[in-house]
Amino acid sequence: MDWGMENRLAQLIQSDGRCLFLPVDHGYFQGPTRRLENPRKTLEPLLPYADAVFITRGVLRSSVDPDKAKPIILRVSGGTSIAGKDLAYEGITTSMEEAIRLNACAVGISIFVGTDYEHDSLLNLAKLVDEGERYGIPVMAVTAVGRELKKRDARYLSLSSRIAAELGARVVKTYYCEKFERVTQGCPVPIVIAGGPKVSTEFEVLQFVHDGIQKGAIGVNLGRNIWQNAHPVAMIKAIRAIIHENATPEQAQELYDSVKSSKL
Repeated sequence: MDWGMENRLAQLIQSDGRCLFLPVDHGYFQGPTRRLENPRKTLEPLLPYADAVFITRGVLRSSVDPDKAKPIILRVSGGTSIAGKDLAYEGITTSMEEAIRLNACAVGISIFVGTDYEHDSLLNLAKLVDEGERYGIPVMAVTAVGRELKKRDARYLSLSSRIAAELGARVVKTYYCEKFERVTQGCPVPIVIAGGPKVSTEFEVLQFVHDGIQKGAIGVNLGRNIWQNAHPVAMIKAIRAIIHENATPEQAQELYDSVKSSKL
């Protein structure tokens, strides 16, 4: 691994081998998502607790001050929206040269295994990996499922994650699921958790994050479970404690309650 690649990965994955990535890229296909209508307002209180931010170039330029930025994972795929026919019909929207200009530590792209556009998205990943290796920039592949949430099972996610690794992704972002160890054991590159089953309480989020770490994930890439929470700073601190301090879900819940109470 050349020095630039190793240095960028070291900025993303901390010295304990863990990471907390904060994605705020949802607007690229969802528009002004709830509690992300003003990205700057959402991001500013959370940035101190994130190891890196997954973001588009437009929101990066408009909503993150260069002197206060965390390491950047630049979202470089898109071209579809929730108003369109098929979310899987993505292309590469941002060049590697642009990623270099923006001093990104990595770039991120979605793949849509099992869809009509599987071939296109996988070749997009392969081409992006070629460019990333040329410039020493790691690629994070996102195992997207579009609107088909039923695909969030171990069989599908292990297939998608392994293909992403085979094509050269340095990190894979995928969903937590039952039998999650099948996903991590079958993927030879680090996995970060994109989200999990729909849950109704903070404690259930903390439980699946903890379980995912125990079963082989190196961290999370969680957005809505943090910034759509009624107390986002408390939530990111609690998740950070699980990732970097080996807190149990119960200990993380106590931290969440403590931070929440101090803000009341």
